[in-house]
Amino acid sequence: KSIELMQGFNLPGGLLPLKDIVEGGYVEETGFVWLSTKSKQQHHFKRADRLCKYDELVTCRMEKNKVKDIKGVKAKDMMLWVSVNEIVKDDNKEPAKLHFKSFAGLSRSFPAEYFNIEA
Repeated sequence: KSIELMQGFNLPGGLLPLKDIVEGGYVEETGFVWLSTKSKQQHHFKRADRLCKYDELVTCRMEKNKVKDIKGVKAKDMMLWVSVNEIVKDDNKEPAKLHFKSFAGLSRSFPAEYFNIEA
């Protein structure tokens, strides 16, 4: 269901590669999403060469081409774990790019295809 949710907002299906989801939901009026898993998880996005950590509860607000107010997701960047606050897809570039932003003002961009289901 998380894959379908991402794709429904024009985002790569592999963006939140959570396993063992025990509960999840989507509030259409506000775009609020929550996904609860059995335990904390890690995933290495090979093509982007980024390691990410996911808490047992991940929440966010979704819009077309955007995930904002993200809670429960961190990415390792230059030996530090940085909270990911927002992900924005830019379809105006070829190939499409995903821009990852943190509260600390750090941002990184990668081709969106790096986060497809097989990535």
